[in-house]
Parts: sequence; structure tokens; C-alpha cells
Amino acid sequence: MVILYLADGFEEVEAISVIDVLRRADIELQTVSIMGKKEVVGAHGICVLADMIYEDVDHTKVSMIILPGGGQGTKNLDQHGGVNVQLLKAAEQDKYIAAVCAAPTILGRLGLLKGKKATCYPGNEKYLIGADVSALGKTIVDGKIITSRGAGTSLDFALTIVAVLKGQALADTIRKAIVL
Repeated sequence: MVILYLADGFEEVEAISVIDVLRRADIELQTVSIMGKKEVVGAHGICVLADMIYEDVDHTKVSMIILPGGGQGTKNLDQHGGVNVQLLKAAEQDKYIAAVCAAPTILGRLGLLKGKKATCYPGNEKYLIGADVSALGKTIVDGKIITSRGAGTSLDFALTIVAVLKGQALADTIRKAIVL
């Protein structure tokens, strides 16, 4: 199961486009609120109903964690002790972790980007501690870490996740179907 954490202040485009594309690919994706309730309000006031709350997740069944960005959303994710623990465990267990926009800074702070190529929202590179930020691209995959730059790269980010999990052919089929 793939989970996408949601926190108040998340960037709506970065979450919803990923949810949409992964569900088109028939990837088992659950949205998880870390706010103690299923209702989560995005950075632009759009309220989303998560599939479950953090406390109800069986993290032993999680194969990938996805973090959308957004300034306040990233801060809320970063301040949630459980999210940090699960990210560290995922890395330890060689599971996939994907983060977009400001969210890769959480991975940097946790030391998960040391020696990895990574990207993030422009201007936040200094927070990708230990990462090689010289690579250009909308989305970068290095081992089990996938990072992307922002709202404008969200579809590329989502299609990259599909390619990693289910193959490039399916990602190309979805890319064509959504006229990207």
C-alpha cells in the first residue's frame, strides 16, 4: 500500500494530481491525515477528506510514503513525530519515499538524502542536507528516493512514481490519456 500524508496547509495540486494519477494506475493509495481528523484544509482553502487518520494506519503494510509540499503543510508534516519515525523506518527498510516542493527538506533534515541526487522547490536546496542538488530535472529518482520541484512538476512527479512502481509503459499510457 502507498500512503500520501496530508497536513493542514498542504499544496493541493501536489497532493490531488498525485492521488488522481496513482489511482488511474490502479495503485493502492490511501490518503492519511496527520491532523487527528479526516478533514484536511489545503494551502488555498480547499478541504479534502482523507481516507484515514494517521493513528489508523498499519505502517507494516506500507510500501511507499508520499509527501506533498506547501509551506505550512511541510512544517506540519515535519513537526509530526510519527511521520518522522515512519520516514526513518521506511528508509531503513528500503521502502520508497517520494517528496515534492518543500517536503524534500524534511528528508534532508532527517539525513535521508546524504549522497543522493535530489531536488526541491527553488531556494530550498540548502535544506537538502548532504544531497547532490546539481542534477537538473523536474523529478529525480535516486534509489528509493523520488523528489520533485513543485506544483508545476506534480504530474511529472506522479507519472514517475507510476513508472517506478508499475512500469514506464503504464506511465506513458496515462500521460497520453491525460494529454500531457
